[in-house]
Amino acid sequence: MRRENIFRLILASLLLSFYMAHAQNTEVHGIVSDELSPIAFANIYLEGTTIGTSSDEEGNYVLKNIPAGTYKLKAKVLGYRNFSKNIRITNNSKLSVPIFLTASSEQLEETVVTGTLKAVSRSESPVPVEVYSPTFLKKNPTASIFEALQNVNGVRPQINCNVCNTGDIHINGLEGPYTLVLIDGMPIVSGLGTVYGLSGIPNSLIEQIEIVKGPASSLYGSEAVGGLINIITKNTLEAPEFVADAFVTGWGEYNLDIGGKIDFGENTDLLLGVNYFNYDELIDNNGDNFTDLTLQDRISVFQKWNFQRKDNRIFSLAGRFFYEDRWGGELQWTPEFRGGDEIYGESIYTRRWEVLGKYQLPLKEKLLLTFSYNDHAQNSVYGDTPYIADQRIGFTQLTWDKKVGKHDFLMGSALRYNYYDDNTTATVSADEVTIPSLFAQDEIQLAQKHSLLLGIRYDYDRRHGSIYTPRTAYRWKMTDNDILRLNAGTGFRVVNLFTEEHAALTGARDVIVTDALEPEQSFNINFNYLKKIYADNGTFITLDASLFYTNFSNAILPDYDTNPNQIIYDNLDGTSVSQGFSANVDAVFPSGFKFSLGATLQDVSQTENGIKSRQILTESYTGTWSFGYNFKSISLNVDYTGNLYGPMRLPTLGENDPRSDFSPVWSIQNIQFTWKGLDNFELYGGIKNLLDWTPNRGNPFIIARANDPFDSNVVFDNNGDAVATADNPNALTFDPSYVYGPNQGIRGFFGLRYRLN
Repeated sequence: MRRENIFRLILASLLLSFYMAHAQNTEVHGIVSDELSPIAFANIYLEGTTIGTSSDEEGNYVLKNIPAGTYKLKAKVLGYRNFSKNIRITNNSKLSVPIFLTASSEQLEETVVTGTLKAVSRSESPVPVEVYSPTFLKKNPTASIFEALQNVNGVRPQINCNVCNTGDIHINGLEGPYTLVLIDGMPIVSGLGTVYGLSGIPNSLIEQIEIVKGPASSLYGSEAVGGLINIITKNTLEAPEFVADAFVTGWGEYNLDIGGKIDFGENTDLLLGVNYFNYDELIDNNGDNFTDLTLQDRISVFQKWNFQRKDNRIFSLAGRFFYEDRWGGELQWTPEFRGGDEIYGESIYTRRWEVLGKYQLPLKEKLLLTFSYNDHAQNSVYGDTPYIADQRIGFTQLTWDKKVGKHDFLMGSALRYNYYDDNTTATVSADEVTIPSLFAQDEIQLAQKHSLLLGIRYDYDRRHGSIYTPRTAYRWKMTDNDILRLNAGTGFRVVNLFTEEHAALTGARDVIVTDALEPEQSFNINFNYLKKIYADNGTFITLDASLFYTNFSNAILPDYDTNPNQIIYDNLDGTSVSQGFSANVDAVFPSGFKFSLGATLQDVSQTENGIKSRQILTESYTGTWSFGYNFKSISLNVDYTGNLYGPMRLPTLGENDPRSDFSPVWSIQNIQFTWKGLDNFELYGGIKNLLDWTPNRGNPFIIARANDPFDSNVVFDNNGDAVATADNPNALTFDPSYVYGPNQGIRGFFGLRYRLN
């Protein structure tokens, strides 16, 4: 028996030695990282065993001497969601398992300020706010914010003129004047700036873009009827030391963005940014003897000072100077023809400067003073029609933020000064008005998962009297991963005729204002559901869906149909409704693959005298997408982005106009490759408009009477209507307002980024 036991012990020892020898040859290795960089000192272990390690400073980890079998590999690190994945180990195997961690804050916990004028995490905001980071902007690099928003679901940059290529931004199908654009929370992009002030904001200095869909007039006053876009610039404390981004396209567009931070002692620093854009090529691919893309030469200089104060009180001061020279028109046009009636051209010189600041009062209570002022001078000609205009907007606001028990109060007072003057007969004397405002809101914590926001605003405009705009918002945080929001409120807008009549300046149509326009008012209700999903393997998915309904009274709408030679503005004697459904799905996978899908179905219409009609230049549905993959082994990112628009009603010149009354379904798609193989550098390039789509497809022409832009050969009757002749069989006049998309076809681009932290 003793000999048998000794034999068994020896055999077991040999088998164990043999087993351990094979186990010593097994290992699991990889890199721990997030979307941006490797993650150091993460804890990696096999669940139910004592086998574990930590990632090094480069994110590398190795687990050795693992017996064959099936295990659950886990990774943990502060600030990130836990990672879990089942793996199988065989003898002598060396398994590579990259670990991709998702930040626990993710997009849901980003800090937002636009919805309530308070800095809160996105999940705690009772108002649904969409947030877009510089990473989003880089997926399809553009030279302006206007173009950058083309891949945001429910938001569409609308080009309004085939000649000068200016435009505005539609939200949920509503026209551009219903969208308020803010810079650092201040309404300085308005009127003239809405048409010519959306370019030249250096993308390198943008911290994030916040978008609220639906009226926000109770906090921001006029124009925030359809929604608002808040462009938030970087904090000087978090900005890089130096950043540069330059790209060129196959059409000859050149764009340069540079920015940097300069310290002036211990308590003062400066954030400086410069944007320069140039396009100087005569391209006419559609053969109408007009430039397909407006020639542009612009520069924008931005600076933001930050001052350190006692008790971390806020004091910042920023300013921007913008100058642009743009023109479009017949290919033979040169500056000596500016304002004449020989060769048609639209030439616009824009000079604009802005200043804005924030100052927290040195008191125990939290009182914040914000202020801004801008001066916009425009010297322009549209053919032989001069348009010389000046606009000044001053704004100041004092808010008091106070928490008392379950109540979070915000009360404030604002004063807005508007000055506008131009050389047209519509402006007999300068329009100058000061609008004082009072507002208050209370966010009540009803229970642990329920909160209610109540707000009201009072504005006094001497032209229209007292205006009240209440709102309410309810948030139910069902779980940490599920949030329901219900928002309702009213909005108002005081008309700015330049924004409305710009299309008329570019053609032969006259602007007719029938009566004294009353301010528009709207009622909106929005139901939003936000869900986040965290999978054990590190996959992160968000779902954001909304139902929206807006009803307008006193809607101010352009009438293109009654008279083809006029654009008639009047308050609608009826109802105007925007309603629909919008949804976004975003997903990030451990493999490095990520995608974003968005879709909006909408019905925007007006009913007058019992007749319902679709709003002009408004699509019935939209889709956006972004697919990206990170090839980590070769430091290469690939991004495929695109959008799709359903048919929209177009501004034709009557029944005899041979151009289509509705646009086709159309799509702009892009692909980009970004290589990050060098420290601090990124090389990127790709193709824009892969399908080579342009709006002239399926149409005999885009610009009506492009061969006779001054209507020299058009015969008019006694009523001023064009008459059909052999030279003009369709009785048309010159009109470049038939436009719904960019005229640029397929083109390549190449760029370089440099960042020094």
